[in-house]
Amino acid sequence: MKIIHQYFPDLTKEQTRQFDMLSELYTDWNAKINVISRKDIDNLYERHVLHSLTIAKVIPFQPETDIIDLGTGGGFPGIPLAILFPDVRFTLIDGTRKKLRVVEEIAETAKLSNVTVKHVRAEYCKDKADFVVSRAVAAIDKLWDWAKPLLKEEQINALPNGLLALKGGDIENELKLLEKHEYTETFPIQDYFKEDSFQEKYVIYLQG
Repeated sequence: MKIIHQYFPDLTKEQTRQFDMLSELYTDWNAKINVISRKDIDNLYERHVLHSLTIAKVIPFQPETDIIDLGTGGGFPGIPLAILFPDVRFTLIDGTRKKLRVVEEIAETAKLSNVTVKHVRAEYCKDKADFVVSRAVAAIDKLWDWAKPLLKEEQINALPNGLLALKGGDIENELKLLEKHEYTETFPIQDYFKEDSFQEKYVIYLQG
């Protein structure tokens, strides 16, 4: 938890309480349903929570922004972002019902009233959002195919509506999968967080 305060020193007492709860909640649930790699649970705050919060360094969402977390899995990046932005609405979607049960329970226990959880595949989702966020779900071209129909036209943030995807590895080759006219920006996570685990990890932004 200390690492979260290091990079986000202005958390309220309620946000601190909610972030503090995540360790026990995820450890307990992970023993029943494997939502996080067993070897990674001890690094929850660095590799999952802080990793998710990189998106907040790229764009501080305005109040009343709508976000869809596409393929949320165990609730990343949606749950940490929902704690950080209590005035932003988050819809966490996934096609795997088992993991969503964990996400629902964690959101409820942490009293995250700005989180809605839906069991739906991206291609069948009818919701609309200012931004789609995603972490470790699919190749960037597939993500973009799913995200584009979910984006609103009207803008309320400094960054135009679009996709914000947490990605790692060979980004240059993956970006070549996109159509040439697509506008993208790449944000290296080590520009924000210095931990070694963030080497060769990025936030990829695609403008809608």
